[in-house]
Amino acid sequence: MLISLPPQNVHLTYCTNIHAGESWEEISASLDETIPILRKKLELLEDKPFGIGLRLSAIAADSLAQPAVLQQFKVQLQNLGAYVFTINAFPYGPFHTVRVKEQVYLPDWRDAERLRYTRQCATILSQLLPDDMEGSISTVPGAYKSETQTADAQQQIVEQLIQAVAMLAQIEQKTEKCIALALEPEPCCFLETMSETTAFFCGQLWAKDSISKLAALLACTEAQAERLMRRHLGVCYDVCHAAVEFEDPVHAMQTLTALGIRIPKIQLSCALRIPVMHANLLSELRRFDDGVYLHQVVIQNQDELQRYTDLPAALASYQAGHADGEWRVHCHVPIFWDSEQQQASTLGSTRADLLATLRALRKQGFSGHLEVETYTWDVLPAHLKTESKAHAIARELSFIMKELLT
Repeated sequence: MLISLPPQNVHLTYCTNIHAGESWEEISASLDETIPILRKKLELLEDKPFGIGLRLSAIAADSLAQPAVLQQFKVQLQNLGAYVFTINAFPYGPFHTVRVKEQVYLPDWRDAERLRYTRQCATILSQLLPDDMEGSISTVPGAYKSETQTADAQQQIVEQLIQAVAMLAQIEQKTEKCIALALEPEPCCFLETMSETTAFFCGQLWAKDSISKLAALLACTEAQAERLMRRHLGVCYDVCHAAVEFEDPVHAMQTLTALGIRIPKIQLSCALRIPVMHANLLSELRRFDDGVYLHQVVIQNQDELQRYTDLPAALASYQAGHADGEWRVHCHVPIFWDSEQQQASTLGSTRADLLATLRALRKQGFSGHLEVETYTWDVLPAHLKTESKAHAIARELSFIMKELLT
C-alpha cells in the first residue's frame, strides 16, 4: 500500500513467503485467500490498492513466466485491487516444511542458475509493475560464507552480478521499468556485516575492472556503466539480520546512503534477544530450534562478538561455559510481540531496533519499499502464534502504519 511519508512516498507490504507452497497455483490461491481478509482488517487501507511483496520459487517463476499464466495473474491482481512492486527471489527452492538451513542460499551467486532465475523474476516484475513505479528484487548476499573464502569464488560472484546489472539495464531500456537488485546481508554469509557490505560494493563491484566489464557488455561509456551499477544494484536492509549483528540500523543506513549505495528495500522484522543468558532459559530457547531454518547466533560479551552458525552449536557452547553474555538469535518473531508482557517466556526481541528504524524512516526516507517479513509463523512456539496468519499479518502491518504515521 502507498503511504505518504515525507521526504518520499513509500510502499508497505508483507512478504508472501509466510505462506507455505512452492507452486504458482499454491501461491496464487494464498493471495486469493489472504488479501481480501487484509483489506477488511486494515482500516487505513480503505479503497487504496494493496501492494504485494511476492515470493517466487524457481518452479513458480517458471510457471508465471508463461504468457497465459501471467495474463491470468494480471486479472487476479485487478480483482484483488492489488499490485506487485517487489519480489523476494532469495529462496530458490522449497522454503517450508522441509529442512532448509544452509540450502536456502543455493544456487548462490557463483552459479549461472541464480542469474537465470533472477532474470526470469525481473522479466516477470517488469510486466507487473505499474507505470511510473520502480521495482525491487531481494536476493542472496553472494553465498554462504564458508563457500567464499577464495578470491576465485568472490570473483565469480562479482562476474555474475555484473551480468545481472547488464540484464536489468537492458530490461529498463526495453520496458522503461527500473528494477534494482538488492543483496540481503545475513549472518554467516559472504555479506554479513555492514563493513563487509560496503567494502564489497566500493572495493569490488565499483572497482575500475568491474565497471569496464559492464561498459563492454552494454556498449556504453564507463561513466554510464558506473551510474547503471549504482542504479540497478544495492542492499536489501533486513532489520532483524542487522540486529543479530549488534549493528545500529540507523547508522548503517546513513552509511549506505552517504556512500551512494542504494537501499531498494527494507525488510522490517525482529530477532530473538536474550539480554543476559542464563541456564533456566535453555529449555525455552530450544523450542526455537525447529530443524527447518538456520538460526545463526551472535553473542556479545563485553566488547567481543562470538558467532555460531546455528542455535544448537550456541547452546552446546553455553553448556560448556563458553557463551555468556547477550544473545541475538536469527529467528524472526512477530514485530508486535511485546516481550515484557509475555507470561510464558522471559525471552525478548530486538523490537527497539525496529522502532529506531521506523523513527528514522519518518525523517530520512532511506527506501521507498518496506516489507514485513515474519516468515517463521509455522514453526514459532505456540505462545507466539495464537492467531491465524492473516490476522497476524494484519496486526503487523497495522503496527507499522501506526508507528510511521504517528
